[in-house]
Amino acid sequence: MTPSRRARVTALASAAAVPALAALHAAPVISTFGPLRNAVMPRLAGRGRPDHVALTFDDGPDHLSTPRFLDLLDARGLRATFFMLGSMLARSPGLAAEMAAAGHEIAVHGWHHRPLLLRGPHAAYADLARARDAVAAVTGSPPVLFRPPYGVMSGAAHLACRRLGMTPVLWTCWGEDWRRRATPQSVERTVLTDLRGGGTILLHDSDCTSAIGSWRTTLAALPRILDTCQERGWRVGPLREHGVPGPPRR
Repeated sequence: MTPSRRARVTALASAAAVPALAALHAAPVISTFGPLRNAVMPRLAGRGRPDHVALTFDDGPDHLSTPRFLDLLDARGLRATFFMLGSMLARSPGLAAEMAAAGHEIAVHGWHHRPLLLRGPHAAYADLARARDAVAAVTGSPPVLFRPPYGVMSGAAHLACRRLGMTPVLWTCWGEDWRRRATPQSVERTVLTDLRGGGTILLHDSDCTSAIGSWRTTLAALPRILDTCQERGWRVGPLREHGVPGPPRR
């Protein structure tokens, strides 16, 4: 084969590989569909012990709103998992340290709240590693859980989690509390419609990527959600007490 022909064959092979690589990168997006995820991806959905409900919050820590949630949880003797943005952590490192010291589980939501589907392997790894290292520096221990912005995983994100020894966890139900039209009643109703024992709840303790002031709606809905869990005999706590398997051994 002549050098010129070899070059053309190599170029054609490379071009043919691009769609395949793109498909592999985008394939995990299917997990964004909640009913499918809950049915066939229990580990990713955060399905745990049937007598337990995992309470999780995204997008903090926010020095204006997060302490209100901490006060409510403390009054009830409860702890939760907080998936923090590195960019928010950098603004309130002392608050994050206090949360960890109080027994709350600190996890990673990325450094910036940007879709990972638009990032390649290097960028995805850099984002997760930066946020992980920031959490470890503030709390004294490396986080083991990761939740992607918008709940959209990618092939690159899965690879980054594996390299970093982290486990991606989404949710089984949410409150759609980021919406401008959300009310305490709608948040409560949306959560409880899909909540079952062993489920993982997603709420937000910050409005940094949500409608302004939406955290107040979430805060107002939270007591009734917790009351309902108690009425149904479900313990509420962080994911570390939920029975979700940890990262695979390397």
